[in-house]
Amino acid sequence: MLVTRTYLELKRPEQFKDAFGEFSDIVIARIPKPLPALYRVCYRTVGEAFHWRDRWDWTDQEIAAHLADPKIQLFVASRSGAAQEGLAGWYELRHVPDDDSVEIAYFGIVTAEFGRGFGKHLLSTAVRDAWAHGPKRVWLHTCTLDHPNALPNYVARGFTPYRTETYEVD
Repeated sequence: MLVTRTYLELKRPEQFKDAFGEFSDIVIARIPKPLPALYRVCYRTVGEAFHWRDRWDWTDQEIAAHLADPKIQLFVASRSGAAQEGLAGWYELRHVPDDDSVEIAYFGIVTAEFGRGFGKHLLSTAVRDAWAHGPKRVWLHTCTLDHPNALPNYVARGFTPYRTETYEVD
């Protein structure tokens, strides 16, 4: 299967068009010391439908080492406030010192949240949290395996595509 990946960026905070909504029943929180089990739940629950497989078989030790990296931050959105119960979505921020940027490395919502505007809200929160690090730019990537609304949401929020690549997956 041929897949196209698109890289998008924001070079200035004012370039972003936020779309915060009213989701008072959802708590979005940074998880300072996430357990591998929580990361696995987030990754698989959101990513399974979109063929996220690169971390599917990571061991607890590999996940723990990844999450221990001070450049990585995990944020979880949940309905009940308990991170594993009522998962609504999550995102992972990665500080990239080489170019003083912050990548929204992973971002997604559970299927039950599709069509409610929650993706716009969660993206607005992720971008706000990314800019809080004071980077020169915020960036992310999406591909044709992701939800069809992903790329339009990023563009509508002000992200500008700067590179595309095509590759083949099994």
